[in-house]
Amino acid sequence: MGYRNLRECVADLESTGQLVRIAVEVDPNLEAGAIQRRVYAAGGPALLFTNVKGCRFPMLGNLFGTLERTRFLFRDTLPAIEKLVALKVNPAELMKEPSALLKLIPAAVHLLPRKIARGPILANTTTVDQLPQLKSWPMDGGAFITLPQVYSESVARPGFRNSNLGMYRVQLSGGEYEPNREIGVHYQIHRGIGVHHAEALEAGVPFRVNIFVGGPPALSVAAVMPLPEGMPELSFAGLLAGHRLPMVSAGDGLPMPAEADFCITGIIDPAKTLPEGPFGDHLGYYSLAHDFPVLRVDKVYHRDGAIWPFTSVGRPPQEDTSFGAFIHELTGPLLPTVLHGVQGVHAVDAAGVHPLLLAVGSERYLPYAAEREPMELLTQANAILGQGQLSLAKYLFIAAREDSPPDIHDIPAFLRHVLERIDWRRDLHFQTQTTIDTLDYSGVALNKGSKVVIAAAGPKRSDLPTTVPAELRLPDGFRDPRVCLPGILAISGPAATAARGCDDPALSAFAASFAPQDAINRFPLVLVVDDSDFVARTINNFLWVTFTRSNPATDIYGIGSATICKHWGCSGPLIIDARTKPHHAPPLVDDPAVERRVDALGAAGGPLHGII
Repeated sequence: MGYRNLRECVADLESTGQLVRIAVEVDPNLEAGAIQRRVYAAGGPALLFTNVKGCRFPMLGNLFGTLERTRFLFRDTLPAIEKLVALKVNPAELMKEPSALLKLIPAAVHLLPRKIARGPILANTTTVDQLPQLKSWPMDGGAFITLPQVYSESVARPGFRNSNLGMYRVQLSGGEYEPNREIGVHYQIHRGIGVHHAEALEAGVPFRVNIFVGGPPALSVAAVMPLPEGMPELSFAGLLAGHRLPMVSAGDGLPMPAEADFCITGIIDPAKTLPEGPFGDHLGYYSLAHDFPVLRVDKVYHRDGAIWPFTSVGRPPQEDTSFGAFIHELTGPLLPTVLHGVQGVHAVDAAGVHPLLLAVGSERYLPYAAEREPMELLTQANAILGQGQLSLAKYLFIAAREDSPPDIHDIPAFLRHVLERIDWRRDLHFQTQTTIDTLDYSGVALNKGSKVVIAAAGPKRSDLPTTVPAELRLPDGFRDPRVCLPGILAISGPAATAARGCDDPALSAFAASFAPQDAINRFPLVLVVDDSDFVARTINNFLWVTFTRSNPATDIYGIGSATICKHWGCSGPLIIDARTKPHHAPPLVDDPAVERRVDALGAAGGPLHGII
């Protein structure tokens, strides 16, 4: 029941035709990542690279490359987890089937890790430079661990019950790190390790961290799960793996999974940070070099026959899209129990996950009113933006359940529903100076930006145009109007030149150039972009450009705008400046020479023929 280690998983996938071995030499510098991305895009199998250039350890890619394969990995334990979720959502279910509780007792036992004296992870030691030196993108600042499981404990309350297991980026080489002695640990705001780090600094004691790689696949999923306070990720990993996780310790250090493939142990230097990055990330751009904590490495352990799992992070969809979909399946039903009145939330993967949320809530404050308008929705919007990683969102579109909105995963239909009901004079609500995703460079500084809630309730107010009006006129420098979706018009504009955090005079003049009777006013939402043809070509292009390249407080304009009692709105279309700005990070671009090598692997006679 469940996999004890990664080797069992690999053997199972291979026996069921879901894994392919790649015996030709593959370079971890750019080539392995490019192969993984291409195979993922083709919906292909997991990949075991057995001949890694410059490294004796095999690498495993695309393990979670499809949602179906991810479900397959946990097929033995999903029924119990789904039952536990159902009981949390509706305890009355227990009354209908009391015997279900007895069936769940064995699963509940798996929540507790068990300590053992020895384990496979302690079999060997090595050095950081002997690990696979994976670089995914040409401008990456060095080799990174892309599927790390970073483990820490509260120094005030040590033990697994107050532990954190998170997937925080780890740089192994490059930059100013002392080879084999120092590595970089990049964790974003709102992460559990930050609380433990703060405790250690305040207490003046060493902050120990263990970094696991590999082990049962349940550990990787647990490291990215948005678990409620008080539930350690190790407990969830045991539940998902179908057994109590055996844990071992080496000396006075932190525990490590006995069946992990690798473990790097060390102490975060209390007085030192170093530039970490750049690194291609899930928004589709490089996260640039910034100072982050440094781990002083004590030891690097590995088991016999160790396998190095990896992924490649880039513009969605990528392998982490499967993570997100799987997590939503597990946790989606619990959302209404955490956020009262909220029916569902969709973090839009194509927009980089954190920049855009779509939500459905309830509007029950004045059920007797002649016409519904957003009231309770605003309370729920504040609750959503105060909840864990949801608080990193920049744009939140929320609609009232009472108006029968489409499914939040039908993005075009949902946006249409909102835009048909929106009143920009009333339904925009800004937080102008707050925190955003560490990886998002659209804000005014690292971690700093703004948010806007767009709330829609009540009857349909307008019909949305689906074609460009023949009489549409544009000021000089603006051209090529294209309809992205009903009611959404993209226009190519001049290159952005305004300083970071400042309004662009060209956009202000653009908004002021229109009269109320002009044809552009038929569109509730207008985008000013670098290339309107590209933006309108696909829904994913529209989502990616619009919501990764704009900061609401600085990049939203409006035709007929006004500020009344400090509330900003507009009587005409809302305008989002989604052009690339001088302060934005560069987008990720594949290396042509590497892509040609990947093409060759997919040609007749190559190991990827018929896959890519």
